[in-house]
Order: sequence, then structure tokens, then C-alpha cells
Amino acid sequence: MRFKITTKQRLKIIPLGGLSEIGKNMMVMEYEDDIIIIDVGLMFPEEEMLGIDLVIPDISYLLEKQEKIRGIIITHGHEDHIGALPYLLPQLNAPIYSTRLTQGLISVKLKERKALTEAKLKIIPPGGGITLGKFKVEFFPVCHSIPDAVGLIIHTPLGTIVHSGDFKLDYTPVSGKPTDLSRLAQLGAQGVLLLLSDSTYAELPGYTPSERVVGEALDHIMAEAPGRVIVTTFSSLVSRIQQVIDAAAKYQRRVFIVGRSMSDTVRMALELGYLNAPTGILARLDELKGMPRNKVVFITTGSQGEPTSALVRMANRDHRQVHILRGDTVVISATPIPGNESLVNRTIDNLFKQGAQVLYGKVAQVHVHGHGSQEELKLLLNLVKPKFFMPIHGEYRHLSMHAKLAQSIGIPKENTFVLEDGDVLELNPQTAKLTGKIASGNVYVDGLSVGDVGSVILRDRKMLSRDGIVVVIITVNKQTGKLVGRPDIVSRGFVDTRESKDMLDESRDLIARTLDRSGVRPAEWSFIYSKVRDTLNRFYYDQTKRRPMVLPFMVKV
Repeated sequence: MRFKITTKQRLKIIPLGGLSEIGKNMMVMEYEDDIIIIDVGLMFPEEEMLGIDLVIPDISYLLEKQEKIRGIIITHGHEDHIGALPYLLPQLNAPIYSTRLTQGLISVKLKERKALTEAKLKIIPPGGGITLGKFKVEFFPVCHSIPDAVGLIIHTPLGTIVHSGDFKLDYTPVSGKPTDLSRLAQLGAQGVLLLLSDSTYAELPGYTPSERVVGEALDHIMAEAPGRVIVTTFSSLVSRIQQVIDAAAKYQRRVFIVGRSMSDTVRMALELGYLNAPTGILARLDELKGMPRNKVVFITTGSQGEPTSALVRMANRDHRQVHILRGDTVVISATPIPGNESLVNRTIDNLFKQGAQVLYGKVAQVHVHGHGSQEELKLLLNLVKPKFFMPIHGEYRHLSMHAKLAQSIGIPKENTFVLEDGDVLELNPQTAKLTGKIASGNVYVDGLSVGDVGSVILRDRKMLSRDGIVVVIITVNKQTGKLVGRPDIVSRGFVDTRESKDMLDESRDLIARTLDRSGVRPAEWSFIYSKVRDTLNRFYYDQTKRRPMVLPFMVKV
């Protein structure tokens, strides 16, 4: 493809998620009348997001340019890259291009939310390619903690862009291919305009250990555990599930899959050939009765302490079919996602209380993460030799550290760009600069509602959770507008009604006096509402130094 380049032509790179945060990865590339989207992920809520289930990217920018979207490309099947598809796909309505296992995981996700019917899913093998408008996209294999993960080589009229996806350099992966360094070196020799590279572990010196060390640890555990072994991990960590099955087979243990998402993923991965289980090794839960304890392995969800997951229900003695027995060995084969540490620690405590032996990252090498550490990131930068560099996937400190690594290997500071969600980077073959910001942010998923919960509702929830609520019931005469009797006051989560009876009575009198003085004519309800709220806010703060939510109600008689 040859294109005539003029100085006016610019390529826009716009992150809608994944920068200055861990999760909800989503990147937009726009050139003239063509837009491609890379990944559509979700993020787990932070502690102050009360009652929120999930956080997904704000796509209002894309909805205005719907007709330009040529396709969605997914690098791999983790939640932070595919999790928002069921919520956003009905609005985006674009074909999805991914590898085979990733497509299987997307199907499982879309089926859960009944959004599979309208999805156009297309399979591209690692090493394969696709042309979307002026973008020619090539998939290259990368090693990550899930098989079939890819990075992207995007040929544009203005130059080549390399998007690393999530990657590490494991030369002995359990399944899948190692990261294709020779292809990257070839590109580096030809010239790369921009590299977008994973920054999740940019703080860690050295190299990320190989998946093999986990296989050895699981082997020892299966050999030495006196009773049942319960392994919990992400349902999408197919290579880890394979390692558990292999170790169980070696020591003649049978494997029970527990938890809906784990069962769905294992079934799909077996069908597609990404998991191999010797005949007879996988068992149904109704076969558990009477089996010797040292011949049993469970693989379950719950590595993040999710309240409804199988492991957490076992830890709380709440699981219908599986109960923790003294002498069980529980292996937590995952790192807590930032913000989930306290949930995970509580689960570990509860398992110990029930007599289980618990092995997790701090006490045993039962997990290695799927992202490159500093030396691997430097190697990628050295191979690709990009003109411009933009760190992606990480909190702001990770992006900053990664930018410093790039400068340490000789990329000029003015050619490295640390962006946040919504920033617009414009490139041509000679220059790159930040040219503005578009609307981007969090869209909250709460139960069945998507995007209905905004910052005002979260602020109210915070206020209610901190200082409680006071409801004031004012009875007025319909004709005269005068107060009938004293107002009633009901409070929840604010003060102990019995102990603070005097203070609440005093506040009732205060409202009665305030409203009696407010003139002869019947007052507007909005006036009464704000008058009552302001008066009580001041009074309660003076008395208790707390600010409950005050809700006045008027009853006309």
C-alpha cells in the first residue's frame, strides 16, 4: 500500500481506559475516516465506589463517530481486555477480531449477558493479519499468563505502530508460543514510528520468572499434601489449570471443577483443544463421596476474594457441596488485584481458622505474573527501536517509570509521552504532540443498570454510609399552609435514638419555630425544603460534628 503523505495528515492515538489505572484497557486509533479499537476491558471497583459491581470505559467519543469504526481488535482473553464487551457491544456494533481461544472466552462472556446473538466474531491466528480501512493489522504471538495472547503490528500510511499487548519473555511457556522477538527485531531494523508497551510491572527490576517454577511448586504440593488440594486461580488462566491437571494426573488424584465461570471456561478450552485432560481424570462433584482425601483436587474460582465465588463460600462455610476439612491444602495461585488485598486476606484468615494449610504468593512460589519486568521491557525497547514511545497499561507511577526506562536506553525525553485516559496524541512521520483531551472517564455497572449511577449517587452513598440519614415529616394544613403539630423525625445510622432523644426533640422544636416564623402566606415547598435542611444541617453539625443526609417530607391535611 502506497499513500501520498501530506503534512496535514495526522494519526490520532486516544486511550479511553487503562492509563493511570490497572484495568479497563481500551485504545482508539483514528486516521482520516477510519477508527480501530484495541481491547474493551473492565475494572473492578475501588473501595470508595460503594455498591458498584464493575467499571467500564466511557465511549461517548466513539458514539459520535459510529460510522468510522472499522473493527474491534482484542489482544487476549482477560477480563481487563474483554470484560466490557457485553455492555458496550450493543452500542458499538462492530466486528471483533481475535485469536481462537480469546474468541471462545468472549463467547462465554457474551452468553452470560445474553449479548451473543448480534456479535460478529472473527478469528485471526497469531501471525495472521487483517485490513481495516487504512490500517493493516498483523497479530504476533506474545507470551502472557493465557494462551493465544498477541501483540499488534499496525501498518498505517504514516508509519508502523507496535502495540505489545500484555506480555512477558518466558522462553519455556507451559502452553502457547514464546513472544516473537525475531519479528520485532525485523521491524526495528525497518523503522517503527511508535511503540505502545505494557507497563504493569515497570517497577520490578530483573526478569519475570518462568511459568515452569509454578509447575514445580504444584508438583511438590500434590506429592506431599496429606489430604485434599484446593487450587484457586482466575478462570481464564488456562495454562495454570493445565499445570494443576498435569500434577494431579502424575499423583493419581482426580480433579473436580467448582464454580460456574471456571466450569464454563474449562469446558470451552477442552472443546477447542487448549486444555488436555487424560481420560477419567475430571470428575463430577457427585462422585466425591467416599473418595480418599489424598486422591482429590479441586480447581475453583475466588482468587480475588469475590464474595459470591466458590472459595469464599467454602471459607465462610456457605458452599452447598464442598466444605473445608482439617488437613486440606489451599493454593491461591494469583496476585491480588490492587484494592482486593483486604478481601483476599480475610479469605485466607477464614481458611486457616477452619484448619486448612494455605499457600499463597508470600509463602510459596505458587504464582508468577504475566507481565515483563524492567529488563524485559528494556529488551523490547531495544529490539523495536521506536521513534516515539508511549507506555500503556498501568497506574501513573508505572507509566512514568517505563518512560524513564525508555530514556535510559536512548529514546529522547521529548519523544516519550506519558498520557492519561482521554488525552489525544497526534503523530505524523516527523512529529508527535499532545493536542487536547476528550471526554473519558468511568461508567459504573451496578446490578442491571449501566451508566445510571453517577458521581452524585456515589457521593450520596458515601454520605449515607458515613453519617446516616434523618427524615423529617412536616404536616401542614392544606388551606392555611400552617404547621399542624410538631414535625416527626426518624433517623437511621446517625445517632442512637434512645440516647439522643433530647437532641432529636430539640431539633423538632427548632423546625416548628423556624416554620412558624416564615410569614403569613403559605410558603413554597422548595423554600420550606431548603429552610428545613439548612437549619438541621447546622444544628446537627454543632451538636455532633456529623453531617447526616436530611430528607424533609411534607404531608398536607
